[in-house]
Amino acid sequence: MYEKLLDRIDLSILRELVRDGKISNTKLADKVGLSQSPCWQRVRRLEKEGYIKNYTAILDAEKLGAPEIAIIEISLDRHDQSALDRLGPELAKLPEVLEVYLTTGDYDYILKVAVDGTSGYEKFLRNRLYKVPGIRHSRTCFALQCFKQVHSYIPD
Repeated sequence: MYEKLLDRIDLSILRELVRDGKISNTKLADKVGLSQSPCWQRVRRLEKEGYIKNYTAILDAEKLGAPEIAIIEISLDRHDQSALDRLGPELAKLPEVLEVYLTTGDYDYILKVAVDGTSGYEKFLRNRLYKVPGIRHSRTCFALQCFKQVHSYIPD
């Protein structure tokens, strides 16, 4: 569907903004082959139409004291609509949680959590996760190395 709504210049603009969200309009226009005014208008249209949801900074987790990533799979006690509606937003409020997904398969939710090693993980479990009602079981693995980290997908 995007192909009918976005042309190659729109997609080029999105790619450049994903690479560098602080790029100036002048540099962006040059990279995508537009003059400044039409480039600025396209960016504003992409924002207005919701293709660009937000601009953000990517922080260095190691410098902030949470260099390890734990992937936690969670099973719920119950699977009624109220439990599903309540738990996702409650998990999203936990500051260490970077991402929350309601999933199919053996587990109901998958969390991506930033922690300071195994002691930081233990603190997260005891002080945060185990206090969330409705969790029956969790299983965790630690990421050893990251080979790719992107925050947006742009189709070719």
